[in-house]
Amino acid sequence: MSITLRKGNTRLPPEVNRVLYVRNLPFNITSEEMYDIFGKYGAIRQIRIGTNKDTRGTAFVVYEDIYDAKTAVDHLSGFNVANRYLIVLYYQPAKMNKKFDHQKKEEEITKLQEKYGISTKDK
Repeated sequence: MSITLRKGNTRLPPEVNRVLYVRNLPFNITSEEMYDIFGKYGAIRQIRIGTNKDTRGTAFVVYEDIYDAKTAVDHLSGFNVANRYLIVLYYQPAKMNKKFDHQKKEEEITKLQEKYGISTKDK
């Protein structure tokens, strides 16, 4: 059962993507439960659930069709799973890379401060 959204030549906003980034998941959710929740909206190519300390509670869901992904975002944002409200976003590589670049720069600054004996607590 797939809910379809196609209406002729519908133009989608530029941020709409087949890849969804899901946050605020219960840490103990299984991939079968993810397929049950997200599979209602269309064929899924892949689901990746975060397992590291930094990525727990997050997942990537890749749909076969962009319209299925849009329908899933529209219906599952705010959906309650195990008393947690899901945050479902379109994956935007530019924003994700900026976040990691910021972390790398912070680590680089910390290393340089340690190397040259500079402390930010003195200020």
